[in-house]
Amino acid sequence: MKTATYWIEKLELQEHPEGGWFNETYRAVERIEKENLPQRYPSSRCFSTTIYYLLEGGDRSVFHRLKSDETWHFYTGTSSIRLFIISPEGKLTQHLVGSNPDHDETFQLLIPQNHWFAAELTNIEGYSLIGCTVAPGFEFDDFEMGKRSDLIEIFPQHREIIEKLTKN
Repeated sequence: MKTATYWIEKLELQEHPEGGWFNETYRAVERIEKENLPQRYPSSRCFSTTIYYLLEGGDRSVFHRLKSDETWHFYTGTSSIRLFIISPEGKLTQHLVGSNPDHDETFQLLIPQNHWFAAELTNIEGYSLIGCTVAPGFEFDDFEMGKRSDLIEIFPQHREIIEKLTKN
């Protein structure tokens, strides 16, 4: 099996602001004009974007949310990923993304727009290489990093996981 370092170098991954490593691999040329999108988008968006995304060791994807739906696709690795999703109403769900359906892992997982989500490896000595597809396409204007104090104020019942999976 390849190592995390192999994939970081082979796929030319760079550090992601939310944690982990990434490289954008596709950005649709065609665009959806602003007037044809929901009001939450301030301007036109491409149809779709995709990235490679890798978590290794103690890396984590801290709580953030997007204005678009995002699907995570498992490719390879020595660990599955545990995703935590908090709905706008405050319901917390946990999901495993990986290659072992006998352990309740799934190859793909959809994170609906406007849901807070974060991720960590189930084995901190391993790594996981996934792909992420965002539609309409990802723009950093649509990305909101969760602030610990704000999330705890909104979702006090999830204080422990919010403290664990936020930067500040």
